[in-house]
Amino acid sequence: MGRGGGHALGAILLWGLLAALAVRLASVPPFLLTGVALLVGSLVGVRSLLSRPPPFAALALGVYGLFGFHFFLFLALRHAPPVEANLVNYLWPLLIVVLAPLVVPGIAWSARHLAAALMGFAGAALLIAPGADGLGKGEAIGYLFAAASALIWSTYSLMTRRFSHFPTAYVAWFCLASGAASLACHFAFEPRYRPQAAEWAYLAALGLGPMGAAFFLWDRALKVGDPRVIGNLAYLTPLLSTLALVATGAGTLGPMSIVAMAAILAGAWLGR
Repeated sequence: MGRGGGHALGAILLWGLLAALAVRLASVPPFLLTGVALLVGSLVGVRSLLSRPPPFAALALGVYGLFGFHFFLFLALRHAPPVEANLVNYLWPLLIVVLAPLVVPGIAWSARHLAAALMGFAGAALLIAPGADGLGKGEAIGYLFAAASALIWSTYSLMTRRFSHFPTAYVAWFCLASGAASLACHFAFEPRYRPQAAEWAYLAALGLGPMGAAFFLWDRALKVGDPRVIGNLAYLTPLLSTLALVATGAGTLGPMSIVAMAAILAGAWLGR
């Protein structure tokens, strides 16, 4: 698997739980959910929060990635059907593979990694697309927002490798600043909402896992590993997410799901 593979798989496993947790928080406005979860996630690196803040360039990169990704994804969900917006958003692992030679010094273009990424995207599409109620019904701006979200996360991921001198501990500050920005969006754009007692437990789990520890693991993986390999591994996320939904009774598996999983696993093997 190579250097960074274990950290990447740790992040991917946590992201695989995100949808199952989000189902339990369906009534929580998205910016509020993101803001609270990111603030909780910052506590994973609480020791860093007690020390000197990162330089402006590092903090700007973190807010660009964590806040920018969610901001444009939520805009996409307002202007395009959720399933289709999610599908376009899942271009980010493919973009990591395609853009790696342009952003990261010393990374060469590889037809094998590109083929693996395309195979992974095809598998993700087979998993996601059956939930769409007729493709192409959203506004064009919605799909552009989803593509912008994918571009932001892929370039943020690659820039963490390019600026590997920024310590992973800075991610705590990225979560804190992005969480504050998300809460500001909640107060500006969403109706007020007070989470129920049971929802606070799920928010804590979401923040400590998929929107906390996962970002620390992802940062470490990109700093030491091959981004082309890690980008291909990322297509395991929709597979694990589907399995988690099935395990919790919130989803079902059909024949197409099995084909999709086979394509994702084959892509991950090819790009290993």
